[in-house]
Amino acid sequence: MNPDPPSPDEPGKPEFGENPPQPENPALRARVPDSVAGGSFSTGAIVMTGPTEFIVDFLQTIGRPHRVATRVVIPHAVMPQFVEALQKNLDIYRSRFGDPPPPPANPNPDARRPSPQEIYDDLKLPDDVLSGVYANGVMIGHGATEFGLDFLTSFFPQSAVSARVFLASGQVPRLLESLKGAVKQLQDRRQGPGPETPPEA
Repeated sequence: MNPDPPSPDEPGKPEFGENPPQPENPALRARVPDSVAGGSFSTGAIVMTGPTEFIVDFLQTIGRPHRVATRVVIPHAVMPQFVEALQKNLDIYRSRFGDPPPPPANPNPDARRPSPQEIYDDLKLPDDVLSGVYANGVMIGHGATEFGLDFLTSFFPQSAVSARVFLASGQVPRLLESLKGAVKQLQDRRQGPGPETPPEA
């Protein structure tokens, strides 16, 4: 296992999550297990909200069968920080390279949207992916055509990469909007309906 290379935008600093104390070393160094070092390429993502966490399923939809390549479990309290970090990194990307190329438009925008069950009936979900991997931090980097997400478990005494995902740059705005939507839905649900206005006499 090798230490993770620092993020190109903020070397050695996690984009979100809390760090355990690192004696005499403010820079984060995350160990990369051999099993995740190669990473997974994702062509899209599904974001779901659980009772205490968000589940992000990164998909591979090139070739058959379509499959869930990586499942990442992120606590509710941490997801807004991930959204902020991804937005910041996308802004940096745009300042360097312009807007990322958008994915092709849906040829049938009026078609009925499949239910979650129908979507997952068409996806292979391997046993080793079923339970997902936990993350309370991430390091984000990008080139001209792709983004790399290193999801971290930041526990004392050693942070480690629990999942590594690569995305085409054009997929990132769509992922960001899905994450923002999931966070807003959770916030709205927690706030509940506003007070009713009493009828006028």
